Amino acid sequence: MVSMQTTYIMIKPDGVQRGLVGEIITRFENKGLRLVGLRQLIPSNKIAEAHYAVHKDRPFYSGLIDFITSGPVVAMAWTGVEAIKVARNIIGPTNGREAAPGTIRGDFAMDIGHNIIHGSDGEETAKFELDLWFPDGVAEWQRDAESHIYE
Repeated sequence: MVSMQTTYIMIKPDGVQRGLVGEIITRFENKGLRLVGLRQLIPSNKIAEAHYAVHKDRPFYSGLIDFITSGPVVAMAWTGVEAIKVARNIIGPTNGREAAPGTIRGDFAMDIGHNIIHGSDGEETAKFELDLWFPDGVAEWQRDAESHIYE
């Protein structure tokens, strides 16, 4: 049985500043994922600290908070079969220098800190992040083309 999932994806300030929003959205749409939530905002310290709470005791935490609140991000929710795994494959590894060409980070990132994009790493994380960034929920709709994407 196939597992439909919704995952959280965020284009970070460096991706927005570099004008990569359209390119990134196109990659997820071309793969067959369905966009069910989208908002652009400059994150408050409160939401940034909640999002990255898992890193609170790490030496890079304050720099991470400063970076993610430095400009607009594009927060998105994407739905599809195994959406978390599919999205992470599209994104590529954290370090852009190690990411394969064809992935978002492989094509656009050279650093670990400024690596263009964030994607949930599991179902529990996705639920937490979606609830944090989309407190009013996401749009529930069905794309007619899905019968041409999934068997």
